[in-house]
Amino acid sequence: MRSTRPLRLALLAAALPLVLVACGDDGDGDAAAPSDAPPPAAATDAGNEATFPVTIDTQDGPVEIAEQPEKIVSLSATATEMLFAIGAGDAVVAADSYSNYPAEAPTTDLSAFEPNIEAIVGYDPDLVIASSDPGGLVSGLAAVDVPAVVLAPAATLDDTYTQLEQLGAVTGHVGDAAELVERLQSDVDELVAQVPADAPPVTYYHELDANLYTVTSSTFIGEIYSLAGMTSIADDAPDAAGGYPQLSPEFIVTANPDVVFFADGGVGGVTAEDIAARPGWDQLTAVQENRVVEVDPDIASRWGPRIVDFLRTVVEERTALAPVE
Repeated sequence: MRSTRPLRLALLAAALPLVLVACGDDGDGDAAAPSDAPPPAAATDAGNEATFPVTIDTQDGPVEIAEQPEKIVSLSATATEMLFAIGAGDAVVAADSYSNYPAEAPTTDLSAFEPNIEAIVGYDPDLVIASSDPGGLVSGLAAVDVPAVVLAPAATLDDTYTQLEQLGAVTGHVGDAAELVERLQSDVDELVAQVPADAPPVTYYHELDANLYTVTSSTFIGEIYSLAGMTSIADDAPDAAGGYPQLSPEFIVTANPDVVFFADGGVGGVTAEDIAARPGWDQLTAVQENRVVEVDPDIASRWGPRIVDFLRTVVEERTALAPVE
């Protein structure tokens, strides 16, 4: 039984709906921002040095950053990846316990789910980035004059581009962020172009854990599969409305997906052989035709720059089913 090479480390979080207003860029990128949205910072001719103060619109309202931050605490593994990708990594003085990439990230025991205000303030940050606001994190930091930006899990790739631009604005790396967005968009377009437009439909099952939780096409992960012309079998599940239904073994066997992707290898301990050995699963087309594919849970569930690596894996499997002539 073949499985693709595991890409890196352990599971963080599944994507949730995002409501964010794009912050604009320095003119080099064309991602996500409404045409009438004002840029969050005035860029200089150098294209990378934004003037402060900067105000961005988030799901919780506008957030003003008075000066370019020199000490950033990241309580989001995705934000940590984004900050380093846009050249702001040197300013990150602490990252939460799930921030395991890149290798130089200053991972600590800070919790993103049960944040300790005192422990965070101990790093003397002038900006905190998070993906949620548990326990009144934002108000707690505001009480000690520390600004916080909450960038919720992305629902679409456009949300990823928007957040990169927002982080570029609040860190003074406007040009770097715009260049990265442009590069990601180009990489995505090139990968999608590899899938023949007239290729027959392909179904998949994406396993989040051994309890058979999965994703529908309406989720962030599902959008990546959709770009490659693939449809989740979970779209027809009874409780598909939430985006992350738990399927029964019988439902999966009956749906008979063309490809099985599983993100519970590694720390989760599941292997392609385990999946093939489940009762009745030896009848699945994916098992019989050796299309059980391990994907890195971090790369698949985080909405940062490495999502292109996930799309590449998906496209490779898709094109293997519909070779380009």
